[in-house]
Parts: sequence; structure tokens; C-alpha cells
Amino acid sequence: ARALIHRPGLLLLDEPLGALDALTRLEMQDLIVSLWQEHGFTVLLVTHDVSEAVAMADRVLLIEEGKIGLDLTVDIPRPRRLGSVRLAELEAEVLQRVMQRGESETRLRKQG
Repeated sequence: ARALIHRPGLLLLDEPLGALDALTRLEMQDLIVSLWQEHGFTVLLVTHDVSEAVAMADRVLLIEEGKIGLDLTVDIPRPRRLGSVRLAELEAEVLQRVMQRGESETRLRKQG
């Protein structure tokens, strides 16, 4: 709440929901999205949860070795329905990239 008092143009959130239980996490996701829509600020959300990223974001960036490895536009109108086919497709696209990266790193470790 304190972060919003001065009506920022940019809100930086680094894993803000990581320690929450599943229900509270979903409620907080909805709250963040509704505040963003109501006040019109930009949110930079760092998360390791692919479902959370795709459900909340208009754009998902996957950072690999300090560079953008994937830049994905989330073209789903709001409100978004959890469990929708399109959300699942986008999640799968991000996860596929993450898994490819993980497999490459595993191969390099075995070779080295």
C-alpha cells in the first residue's frame, strides 16, 4: 500500500507472492491486476511461476544469461479465465523454452 501512495508510474515487484498459500496467492494476483488496471501504472513483476506470469502479464520476458531469451506477448483479453486453452498454450510455450535451456545446461555439465 505504501508503494502506491505517491501514484508511481512504475511498480517493481520481485517475487511478491512467493511465500503465500495458493488461495491467497490467487487473491493477490487479482488485486495486483485490478490496481494496475485502475491506476494505469506499469508493473515489472519478477516471478519463477510460469502460470502466474502468463495469467497476470501482457508480456512475458524470459531472461537467459542476462539477455532476453524469449519475448512473448500475452494476447488474451481480461478478465482472464484460469484454465483456458490459450493460457495453457502460452504456459507451454514458456515452459518448453525453460526446459530446452535446462537440457542444454545439463548436457554441458556432463561434457565438462
